[in-house]
Amino acid sequence: MMTKFARLFLPLLILGSGVAVAELKIAVISVQQAISQSEEAKAKVEAMGEELEKDQTELQALSDEIKALNERLAKDAEVMSDSEQRRAQKDIEDKQLELQFGVQKLQKEAQDGQQEILREMSPKLNAVLKDIIDLEGYDVVMDRQAFLYVNPKHDITRKITELLNDKE
Repeated sequence: MMTKFARLFLPLLILGSGVAVAELKIAVISVQQAISQSEEAKAKVEAMGEELEKDQTELQALSDEIKALNERLAKDAEVMSDSEQRRAQKDIEDKQLELQFGVQKLQKEAQDGQQEILREMSPKLNAVLKDIIDLEGYDVVMDRQAFLYVNPKHDITRKITELLNDKE
């Protein structure tokens, strides 16, 4: 008796659930991409790059200095005393540590700057997202990163970016 019931009504349940899902209006958005492609974020990234440019120049000069010291040590090693070689090698190692620390510091500053841009732009993105949800009647909006594949017709990232640019 139960199996007859299941055979008769299971297809109806499946079809019925398909209709319910078909009525849902679903969208996905890549929040980070929407923000990073907006004109305001691009301007902030450019300004941040200009701020970090001095540090990058200093790090490049330090890298060039290390290279020159290595070349000098390789070229003059035969005529240098052991103590001179050790001192030159120590100078190179010290400068390499300084360079490594500087690179890490620069990377952290860049990462912190990107996080700050995301924090600053999140309220604007949320307002635009709320507007588009209300306007287009989305039932579900999810983060793009949660999926391996999404049909591009459900991705509203570009639309959100355009609206962010229009609000500036």
